[in-house]
Amino acid sequence: MLVKTFTSYFMEHVKLHIPGPVEVSKKTFRAFCEPMIGHRGQGFKDLYAKVQPQLQALLYTKRLVYLGTSSAWGVMEGAVRNLVSKKVLCCMCGAFSDKWLDVSQRCGKQAEALQVDWGSPIRAEAIDAKLATGQFDALTFIHNETSTGVMSPLAEVAVLKRKYPDVMFIVDAVSSMTGVKLEFDALGIDVLLAGTQKAFALPPGLTVFACSDSALAKSATVSDRGYYFDLNEFEKNAEGNMTPSTPSIGHIHALASKLEDIFAEGLDARFERHASLAQLTRDWAVGHGFNLFPETGYESQTLTCVNNGAKPGGRVIDVAKLQKLVKDRGFLIDGGYGKIKGTTFRISSMGDETEATMRQLYAALDDAMKGL
Repeated sequence: MLVKTFTSYFMEHVKLHIPGPVEVSKKTFRAFCEPMIGHRGQGFKDLYAKVQPQLQALLYTKRLVYLGTSSAWGVMEGAVRNLVSKKVLCCMCGAFSDKWLDVSQRCGKQAEALQVDWGSPIRAEAIDAKLATGQFDALTFIHNETSTGVMSPLAEVAVLKRKYPDVMFIVDAVSSMTGVKLEFDALGIDVLLAGTQKAFALPPGLTVFACSDSALAKSATVSDRGYYFDLNEFEKNAEGNMTPSTPSIGHIHALASKLEDIFAEGLDARFERHASLAQLTRDWAVGHGFNLFPETGYESQTLTCVNNGAKPGGRVIDVAKLQKLVKDRGFLIDGGYGKIKGTTFRISSMGDETEATMRQLYAALDDAMKGL
């Protein structure tokens, strides 16, 4: 009966090429439906112990990797509550990085914007100039700004940590983790986090994150950091292959299955696949007369943001009509986000996509373009 349900679902399903949630495989869904186990029993400890070394290998770290049951915003807010005592610098280049400022202020923290134009990356020089004032004890930085398709140079920014060791570097890798190589220990940053609904190709609702020793030490000094996202509670529990509160056990079964897939493919091969598919999508867009929204050289490796009048140059179409025509052909693409909705559109190539599956999408797009 379960197999029939899965088969029926996938036959009727419109395939997702939005920037998240992305397509989830039958294998992953079946793992999600493993029989329930107690979250304080040995079975759960064994499950966490199984994925822990794989997560450490994925993030190139010797640190424990934590699993939080929430969207990534839960841990993002938690990081601010744990690590900001003085003032946080919010590096803002799109809808999601811009939101950090509002979230920080709602948490009662002093916060300041480092704003660049949407479509441009955050550069190390601009951060350096702000941190040199001595006003800040933390910064927020989105590696891959999902709304604009811009990938900012994380490695360049992370070098600044050596110059400002007391500033907590909080990095959102929500739409880049598992699609791009992220070496947590070598970067030297303090928090690296991602939700599972994007390049992990898992259902939404689980966050994967790692913290530095410095972050844990800073967190321990903050009296009002709360409990659910207390970084030290995550560390203490992870030492025993546990989580501070009841986890989504189905997500962790699915994660174990996905990690099998990731390491069977090989990390380098996975990263190269994502880079190749992103380039194919950019080539498709340019081949149809569009240009790209991100500044040249800073395009995302997991999704493509196509310019459609948000900035000068290139072709302009009716995005809503394109979406409908493509959906009629069995695929869902995104019509742009926030203030650039309709003047851009976005195509995801992350997760389990291959050249073959992406070419099926391009064929549907090509056919749909004839109706515009």
